Amino acid sequence: MKKGIMPYLFVGPHLILFIVFILLPTIYGIYASFTQWNLMNDPHWVGLANYKALLFDTQSTFHTQFWNGLKNTLLFVLFTVPLLILIPLLAAVSLQHKLVKAKGVMQSILYVPGLISISAAALIWLLIFNKQLGITGNVLNSNAAWAATQPYAWIIIIVITIWGGLGGNMIIYRASLAGVAQDLYEAADMDGAGPYRKFFSITLPSIHFPLIYTFVMTTAGAFNVFGQPLMMTDGGPRQSTHVLMMYIRSLAFGHGESIAGMASAMAVLLGVVILIVSALQYYVMSRSTR
Repeated sequence: MKKGIMPYLFVGPHLILFIVFILLPTIYGIYASFTQWNLMNDPHWVGLANYKALLFDTQSTFHTQFWNGLKNTLLFVLFTVPLLILIPLLAAVSLQHKLVKAKGVMQSILYVPGLISISAAALIWLLIFNKQLGITGNVLNSNAAWAATQPYAWIIIIVITIWGGLGGNMIIYRASLAGVAQDLYEAADMDGAGPYRKFFSITLPSIHFPLIYTFVMTTAGAFNVFGQPLMMTDGGPRQSTHVLMMYIRSLAFGHGESIAGMASAMAVLLGVVILIVSALQYYVMSRSTR
């Protein structure tokens, strides 16, 4: 009997935390998306009215905000996810090379930026891109107002994202590559295979599942982007970097009356988009190995 209870004692605390902090808020958030609610009074059921306003009412401000936020979020995903997969992968493969010295030091240098908070990282990079005080102005002689004009606003957001996110995926790839049998590479060397052939025939197949994991999780994380555009550009210039999470936050907790019901509907639609994209990614990448 005790043996049967023991696994539940280990799982129980995690399950309780999951229910209290993830499952129940998610369920209530979905319910709130069908209501008119200002966080103060009781929610008033309005059915699909919030979703109709967001998706189809072209005269509604919420419709404009949703589609502009979704467009900017998709741009961020398209700009950053490929780089957050490719650059860490190349870094991990490079650190595996026998000619590279001080691998641990190099790995630490690449990983440390991921430990810095978004707010602190944003202050660092805003100073770097400052046209009077930063490196771009004093060393590169650039007079660009990076945060106030495009495409520079997107560039600084992408740079800080890659800088902070490179290390995590690189660690996953390095751990996966450590388990690759070295005799495979030795056999490939004996057969005269070059670095490109070894990369596509041995390295990539060996880390296929970690690659699927990082691809799906990185994409989901990119859809939830908030701190970088908030701190670096505040959604500007002219709302061109105002992502969906910023609209959700401003509707729910911004100045003036809260519109939490509409914010919840916007969040639910974002969650649906993430689920669809993640499922498609997993399906396509899984089929590629069959």
